[in-house]
Amino acid sequence: MKKRQSYIDTITPYINKPVIKVVTGMRRVGKSVLLALLQDELLARGIKPDHILSINMESLQFEWVQSYRELYDYVRDTFKGKSDACYLFIDEVQEIQNWEKAVSSLFSENIVDIYLTGSNAHLLSSELATLLSGRYIEFPVYPLTFGEFLMFRGKSADSPDREAEFEHYLKFGGLPGIHSLPLTEEIVFPYISSIFSTILLKDVVKRNLIRNVDLLERIARFVFDNCGNIFSANRVTAFLKSQKISLSVDTVQNYLSYLQAAFLIEKVSRYDVKGRRLLEIYEKYYMGDIGLRHGFIGYQRADIAGLLENIVYLELRHRGYSVTMGKWDDKEIDFIAQKEQEKRYIQVSYLMASLETEQREFSPLEIIQDHHPKLVLSMDKRQNRASENGVQWMNLIEFLLTPS
Repeated sequence: MKKRQSYIDTITPYINKPVIKVVTGMRRVGKSVLLALLQDELLARGIKPDHILSINMESLQFEWVQSYRELYDYVRDTFKGKSDACYLFIDEVQEIQNWEKAVSSLFSENIVDIYLTGSNAHLLSSELATLLSGRYIEFPVYPLTFGEFLMFRGKSADSPDREAEFEHYLKFGGLPGIHSLPLTEEIVFPYISSIFSTILLKDVVKRNLIRNVDLLERIARFVFDNCGNIFSANRVTAFLKSQKISLSVDTVQNYLSYLQAAFLIEKVSRYDVKGRRLLEIYEKYYMGDIGLRHGFIGYQRADIAGLLENIVYLELRHRGYSVTMGKWDDKEIDFIAQKEQEKRYIQVSYLMASLETEQREFSPLEIIQDHHPKLVLSMDKRQNRASENGVQWMNLIEFLLTPS
C-alpha cells in the first residue's frame, strides 16, 4: 500500500482533536486507502484494534446500515464500556440515509473521534454545514500528482526516463488503481472507462434521479471535449440544438452542477485583474482526472494544450491553491493561484514554437504591475527569452516536480 504522505501529514495533526475529519474526492481517488493508512497510524501509536471501528459502505458486510439510527446504535454498542479514546471511520458515508444526524450526535456525546469519506461535493451542503457548523474540517483528495505517479511507478523525480513516464501520465491520468495494471491502452482504458461509468451512474444518475442518461452523456462529452476552452451553457444548448435536441440553459447548468458534485469536473471562474472583480459569465471546466476523459471520449494528443492546463490546474489544487483564470482587457491569463497571502500568475503552453507564441504567452503577465510571481510553463527544454517585469519561464515537468 503506497503512502501519499502529504495527505497523512495534513490529517494526523487533527487526531484526537474535537473536529470531524471529512475526506472528500472522486471515487477511486484513494480515499479508502487513506483511511486505512490513518488506522495504521493509530495502531502504531498503541491504540487497541477493538477501539477502532471501520465501516465501508461499499462492502456488503455493512449493507444493513441503512439509516442514521442503525449507524448510531451500532457505534454505541461497539464501544459500550470502553473508557479510552475510540475511533470511527466511515467510508462513503453518503450511502447512509440522514447520516449527519448520527454523526452530529456521536460527536456531541464525545463518544468517538470521527473520520468520514464521501464522493459527492454536496456532502457538506448548506444544511449539513449548519448542523455541523464549526465542527468539521474538510480534506479534499485529488488524483495522483506527477510526483506521486513516479513514486507509484518506483521512479524518482530525477529519473532519466521521467519524460516517457510523463507521456504515460498524460495518457492514463492519476487514478491510483491503474498502477496495479500494465500501462497499455488496451488494459487501462477499459478500466478507467468502467470507473467513469460507475461514477456517472452512482453519483450522478442515481443520486439526482436523472431519467435521460443519453442527454447527460452528451453534455459530459461536450464538456470533456472542450477541456480548457472558454465555456458557457449557451454553447452547450447551441451544440445540442444543432443535433436537434432542445434544452434550456437552466437544465444544462443543473447537469453541469451534478457532474461537479461527483468531482468529474471542476469549474474555474473568470477574474478581471484590471477591474478587480469576479466575472459572472464565461468560465472553464477542467477534468477531475484526465484519464477518465480518455476512457470516455478517447485519447486525442491534438488536445495536448488543454490537457497540460488540466494537469497544472490539478497540481495547483493539490498544493492547496484556490484557482481562477484571469482577464486583462482582451488578454487571458490561464491561472491566478491564491493561498492565504500568496498569489501566483501562471501561463501554460505546449511549446514556444515561434516569437508570436512567446509574445502571446508572456505579454498578459508583463502588463500586470504587482509584485506577485509570474510564471510561464511549457514543455520546452530551455527558454532564452529574457525576463521582463518579473515574468519567469520554467519547464512544465520541472514545475510539477518542484515542491511549492
